[in-house]
Amino acid sequence: MLALKLIAEGLGMGLLLCLVCAAGIRNGAVGMVFLYDRKVQERAVDLGITTEEEIRKRSALFKSLCIPGYLVYILVCVYLINGARGFLAGFLQSFAILSIMNLIDRFLVDDYWVGRTDAWVIPGTEDLRPYITAEDKKKKWIMGTLGMALIAAVIAGVMALILK
Repeated sequence: MLALKLIAEGLGMGLLLCLVCAAGIRNGAVGMVFLYDRKVQERAVDLGITTEEEIRKRSALFKSLCIPGYLVYILVCVYLINGARGFLAGFLQSFAILSIMNLIDRFLVDDYWVGRTDAWVIPGTEDLRPYITAEDKKKKWIMGTLGMALIAAVIAGVMALILK
């Protein structure tokens, strides 16, 4: 039963990620250019379709909304809905949800949506494709997996102290 809940919660978090991405590119992929390689960002600025200041603002907005939103989502799912207590239960559940979202990000968003559709193409930067190179993918897999484990450990550690 818990495993099914965690899968559903992970899928829900992945859906939130996809909705954030869809909102970010609703007026064109340049809206999320802060997620692209620096060369793509520079080209977009050179083409006059954005500015360095706009890139900084959108990146800050993304981080200020998404990071707290994802943390609240994890806390609600793991501690309020699932009733986790103690470090291990909190860590495993948080890591499961984050890992499912990471898989959705790697396969659905990066490999399919960015890599195989035109939704993320920024006009004038097509020669810089693939936007996510093999080296980028390798880093994202390693850092995504280790990062999710670290985030889950921090959440579980803090919550274990709070819920003593």
